Amino acid sequence: MIEERDNRVPIIGVARHRLAVDGQGVTTLVAFHGCTLHCRYCLNAQCLSPKGFSRTVTPTELLDEVMIDNLYFLATGGGITFGGGEPAIRSGFIETFCRMAPPEWHFTIETALNVDRQHLERIFPHIHEYIIDIKDINPDIYRRYTGQENQRVLDNLRWLLSHEGMTERVVVRVPHIPDFNTDDDVCRTRDYLATLGIIHIDEFTYQRRTHQSD
Repeated sequence: MIEERDNRVPIIGVARHRLAVDGQGVTTLVAFHGCTLHCRYCLNAQCLSPKGFSRTVTPTELLDEVMIDNLYFLATGGGITFGGGEPAIRSGFIETFCRMAPPEWHFTIETALNVDRQHLERIFPHIHEYIIDIKDINPDIYRRYTGQENQRVLDNLRWLLSHEGMTERVVVRVPHIPDFNTDDDVCRTRDYLATLGIIHIDEFTYQRRTHQSD
């Protein structure tokens, strides 16, 4: 446990006092550096740059920093949202942090699910809500947009939903991606999610922003 507490990871930043944006109640967003995807319209493209992080922190240091908002979290049922980048690849850090934090805090993760299953298994006992950016279920569209395959995403989504009560704890974001998918593609994605039992779907349009390497 001492080794885990001393685990130092790079973060993009910490954003406090977020309301009804990425989790219930008042939340603090912790954005991790690093990602498994190379999305064309990445909101936080610095997460892939070797120098794109603001600093490194240990679970203990982060807890000391965010504890200032403990009363807000307790009063509103809020807590910490892990974002990025892809936060799930920091599963060891997240597990340690959640074990150390007050048990009343609500933990949310914003993930694309394109990670090894072992990461999800490690954080599953601690995460209350999942906000999942599915991109598109069409493998060709997904590959052109992210540079990766999406089979692992779909397998991980089905694994999550195999646990009792998960349909209430999962929000899936379905984006309209300019130059990559069409309204019909989005409808097919929504229909597929419905067959899995997904009931919370957030449909929106990506802004036309290119990756730093473009």
